[in-house]
Amino acid sequence: MPAITVDNVLTLPRVREIPDDTAPGNAPRPVLGVATAPQGHEGEGFPVRRAFAGVDQRFLDPFIHMDQMGEVNYAPGEPKGTDWHPHRGFETVTYMIDGVFDHQDSNGGGGSITNGDTQWMTAGGGILHIERPPEHLVVSGGLFHGVQLWVNLPRENKRAHPRYQDIGSEHVTLLSTPDGGALLRLIAGDLDGHAGPGSTYTPITLIHATIAPGAEVKLPWDTRFNALAYVLAGDGSAGSDGAGGGSHPVTTGQLAVFGEGDHVTLRAAETQDSRTEALEVFILGGEPIREPIAMYGPFVMNTKAEVLEAFEDFQAGRLGSIPAAYERR
Repeated sequence: MPAITVDNVLTLPRVREIPDDTAPGNAPRPVLGVATAPQGHEGEGFPVRRAFAGVDQRFLDPFIHMDQMGEVNYAPGEPKGTDWHPHRGFETVTYMIDGVFDHQDSNGGGGSITNGDTQWMTAGGGILHIERPPEHLVVSGGLFHGVQLWVNLPRENKRAHPRYQDIGSEHVTLLSTPDGGALLRLIAGDLDGHAGPGSTYTPITLIHATIAPGAEVKLPWDTRFNALAYVLAGDGSAGSDGAGGGSHPVTTGQLAVFGEGDHVTLRAAETQDSRTEALEVFILGGEPIREPIAMYGPFVMNTKAEVLEAFEDFQAGRLGSIPAAYERR
């Protein structure tokens, strides 16, 4: 880790410098709390950390669920994925840092993602899909690490026609901080006037940041958005000493939840552990939808009746069908 790198971050466009946190009119976002993700298993048994577990939905909206997949070094024959399953009412965003994942869905979308690629699937009114490592990776084993995020859809878009976005690593917007202390990979949304390639129904911003040991990052953040920072690897702190509550230590598998303000602050510890050279953070935020959520399994709707309807539509085959090529396997 990480997959997307540059030889010299100082050649990249830079986000603007944030004034001192004590300056008038400057509002650093305070850290409301830090949560540690419990570990579990998904699909056919691949290990995950449940990044949002125990966090109140009002701080997450418009996001619903996020898993850190791995980091795991599989032996030959061990790589696992998921079998065919349905979704309705939201979007799945799969960002691969290491390894390879193959995707296929009943709407004709699909492909392989690896080393910094992102697969963005809008389930909308309903879709079936499958995610698995390719056969050659199952045979050989190898490193597997990624993030899967579920993004809610507003009521008027929950029945949208399904779509698939394949965002290759070469299309991610690369930025740096004023002093060159961090590499910012903007996957979707806007950051200080720079746009990421992902197309979204709900206004959101997704960033994978690599922060050099001892460096500090202050990112201007849309005041309409919530703000979350999940540590993929490394040690550091979240929050500003000039904000209420000060800075909070964070480490691998922890989520920092920020309050209101106009910028977020993250720092990398001077010394990192032997597994990582820098602080790796997934930073995300969005404009809350503020609608009722009825969620069960693979369906995210506004009411229980709509969830039951989704199950009935799935059982009746109205969410799509498995392509014939897969039925023969």
